[in-house]
Amino acid sequence: MTRAASITLAHLAGRLGAEVIGDGGHEVCGVRPLDTAGREHLSFLHNPKYVEEARSSEAGAILVADPTVLPERNLLVCPEPYLALAHALEIFHPSERPEPGVHPSAVVAGDVVLGDGASVGPLASVGAGSAIGERTSLGPGCVLGRGVVVGADCVVHPRVVIGDGCRIGNRCITHSGTVIGSDGFGFATVDGVHHKVPQVGIVVVEDNVEIGANVCIDRAALGETRIGRGTKVDNLVQIAHNVQIGEHCLVVAQVGISGSCRIGHHTIFAGQSGCSGHLEIGNEVVLTARTVAIKDVPDGVTLSGYPARPHREWLKTQANVQRLDGLREKIKQLEERLAGLEEPKP
Repeated sequence: MTRAASITLAHLAGRLGAEVIGDGGHEVCGVRPLDTAGREHLSFLHNPKYVEEARSSEAGAILVADPTVLPERNLLVCPEPYLALAHALEIFHPSERPEPGVHPSAVVAGDVVLGDGASVGPLASVGAGSAIGERTSLGPGCVLGRGVVVGADCVVHPRVVIGDGCRIGNRCITHSGTVIGSDGFGFATVDGVHHKVPQVGIVVVEDNVEIGANVCIDRAALGETRIGRGTKVDNLVQIAHNVQIGEHCLVVAQVGISGSCRIGHHTIFAGQSGCSGHLEIGNEVVLTARTVAIKDVPDGVTLSGYPARPHREWLKTQANVQRLDGLREKIKQLEERLAGLEEPKP
């Protein structure tokens, strides 16, 4: 990424939709955390936990929602400082797009359709009948099978594999090492022998999806595995065949989603959580870290533990577990007292 030149707070506020409090002519040249920022840097405060750190920070300006907590400071006031931070980082670190065209070392079938401004990096391979949208970039070593469609303004990082027939929407980001369209794990077991069931479906990734590094999304046995619009998938996630994930979900690291699950919109799978196969997981559900759902989950609930149960119930159970040693000691003392009472008197 390139780095932008210094910019005044007044100009930056205009681009971020923020209000300047303090010296609008002060210039900043980048973004730093509160503890390392200097007078030439912008920083941010979006968690009340860090108010004292913000007050002692040497940052030249701070993104903040409530200006009253930082009197006599240069501030950029906006309702969502963390979102404004994202836009500020884009301003100070604009992305560099590779030069359009096909690298000489790439292997691209003759009938592949390349949109205007698309680029195919070194040693990439694109199969027959595929199409790459406008301004989309394929990094070095990427492999696209036959009949793959990748939309416009996508970034496919190095060494991504997208299998035959799979479809990727517009403005998607796929990070290195990910495989989209690997075979689903389907076997018919007869007399102790596992017979492979051909996986002849595809994967469909809708618009504005980001997929982390080393993710595996299996193609459907029949039909589609589908990742809904705006969903974000972290690193090291396994999504099995025929899974349907709704819009704007968050799927965090090391999650495993078993085959044929249907997941609603705005649902969160926290780290190392997962679900058994063929389940219906509702809208706006939260599975906390290491939670495993083994039955259908209605809309709007937060679950924890294995097997998954309502979060407050799980918290009470964990609190009771912590009391077991003390309770066991009390029972032992009571048993000793009871035994003393039951001893025959001389």
